[in-house]
Amino acid sequence: MKGFLPNRLPPIANLILLVVLLFVGFCVAWFFIASVSNLAFGINFQQIGNVMQQPERYPQGWALSMFAQGLVLFLSFGGAALMLVKLTGYHVAEYFAPRRPVPGLWLLMAALLVIASLPLMTTLIAWNAQAHLPDALHGVEVWAKEKEDQAQALTKALTNFNSPLRFWIGVLVIAIVPAISEELVFRGVIQRNLVQSFASRHVGVWLAAFIFSAIHLQFFGFVPRFVLGLLLGYLYEWSGNILVPMAAHFTQNFSQLLLLYWQQRQWVSPELDPDANEAMPWPWVLASLLVTAGLLYWLHEHLTDETGPTQLRTLGGKGVTVASPEAAPTPAAARTLGRDGVDVGRYRD
Repeated sequence: MKGFLPNRLPPIANLILLVVLLFVGFCVAWFFIASVSNLAFGINFQQIGNVMQQPERYPQGWALSMFAQGLVLFLSFGGAALMLVKLTGYHVAEYFAPRRPVPGLWLLMAALLVIASLPLMTTLIAWNAQAHLPDALHGVEVWAKEKEDQAQALTKALTNFNSPLRFWIGVLVIAIVPAISEELVFRGVIQRNLVQSFASRHVGVWLAAFIFSAIHLQFFGFVPRFVLGLLLGYLYEWSGNILVPMAAHFTQNFSQLLLLYWQQRQWVSPELDPDANEAMPWPWVLASLLVTAGLLYWLHEHLTDETGPTQLRTLGGKGVTVASPEAAPTPAAARTLGRDGVDVGRYRD
């Protein structure tokens, strides 16, 4: 398949193109938001900002805010990643999943990894919530705290699930759409090109995780989100299929929403607050650490097993999947995809 641009673009050119497409997608999304807002909700363009900042004050505030958030993520993030692939002449499935098909067990184990790590993550959440910048940056810390308080108030308003319908809309907008759109961008495009640019899987994964956390603009939640980005990044790097980190990302978001919904319905103890910044008791954290480590080991061993029907699949110069059992590298020979999608050799770790 031919695109408008050559598929041999350098990684930095792909990343610049991604930024341009993100901006275009953002503009297109807001054009639709403004149109629907006026036609369906009776809210003109000048009022949209006020409604979305304080949706609880307006009868249609929640619906408009959820619609806008979902559409921006879907068109700006997901649309930009898919358009980049099309413009450079690749097939979508082969670009984001070039190596092998995905057994359902991998998706299940990736989901279990996220659930098992939740008690462990509470320690990072508690530590990061109490972090302080140097005195010289006190003004920045105050500004960051104010922004996070505003974001938390908005999140609380949007996750006020006073009906089952609201909950399932929240699942679509806050769990499903981000899991797909953000993974396509951060792991599928950004991480892929950073790995190629630095010829190092670890540098690519860590830089992509840093960008993933930083772009959320939450200083007091940076570390746990960074660690989550590392988990998602290595799941993609090991598996070679975007569906694996998507499953983990969805599980992370959905578990938080489900716990919050149960708490609002008073089906669980008030102590199980997903918005709390307190660490769970150390026996839970220790058990979480051991189970998480075990699942990571299992996933690494199985996702990087290049033998049998799950052999490595790479992209040819025109985006066509090519593979042969004889040419499949051994688990010890970590390899990467070149700029045109061709398997070019060992990673530099």
